[in-house]
Amino acid sequence: MKRIASLMSVAACMVAATAYLVAGSAAAQGSLPTITLTLTGKSITVGGTPVTGAVNVVSTVSGEKQGEPTLVYLKPGVNLAQVFAAAAKDPNALDPYGAIVMDANVFKGTGTVQTVLSQPGTYLALDTIGNNPAKWPMAQFTVAPSSAPATLPPAQATIKTIEFGFRGAATLHNGELVRFENAGYLVHMVDWIGVRNAAGARQLTALLLAGKDKQLMKVATSFGQFMGPASSGAVEQFVVHAKPGIYVLACFMDTQDGREHTQLGMERTIRIVK
Repeated sequence: MKRIASLMSVAACMVAATAYLVAGSAAAQGSLPTITLTLTGKSITVGGTPVTGAVNVVSTVSGEKQGEPTLVYLKPGVNLAQVFAAAAKDPNALDPYGAIVMDANVFKGTGTVQTVLSQPGTYLALDTIGNNPAKWPMAQFTVAPSSAPATLPPAQATIKTIEFGFRGAATLHNGELVRFENAGYLVHMVDWIGVRNAAGARQLTALLLAGKDKQLMKVATSFGQFMGPASSGAVEQFVVHAKPGIYVLACFMDTQDGREHTQLGMERTIRIVK
């Protein structure tokens, strides 16, 4: 359910890169129900009020520099063996068994992401920051049906994934509430790669289209992620804290023939401004 093998060379570079974009406390939280996740690097625990509709997911990370809280919906009658067997082949193979509804990145401390839990029932909470699914901390919890499901507060900008590209805002402002949505049919992610200028963005885009991931560090200044691998319909929104500059969005998921989505044109240059 995590990074595909062809992304590992890039992920190794991320460790040393400065992460300028992080999930901060969401603005306009209002009266949304809150789910709390506590990640220690070895365990994950769930608290708060898990109900259907829009919710705040407040993650507290300790014992590791960065956590990746991930929520997975399980369809009725599905067992964990089925889920992990399907996800090990291809995250898209998870469709008959459930859906990845949220995959966020939170650095040590506390971060808030808003999402929507459309279905009542059984969910998994995982910390998927590592590359070995066998070591992911996991907790099972139940989402109750709400008699009056909450809706997300309006975002100030929206970026959507489709097959195979990005739509929506080309300029984001530091400190604004941004919505990221998978409007496609396949599992997509929204990674970002910082570059020095527009020429660097064009060079990096050419490398992505050619599948030359190992050469990205020639022009990249930083790496990070807005939204991890998420199923069709998944929505996450949070306040983006960003260093002004130029960034290239990319989806590194694999197609069935082994090509990354970036090789099909799934990258886009955006600007972060004050």
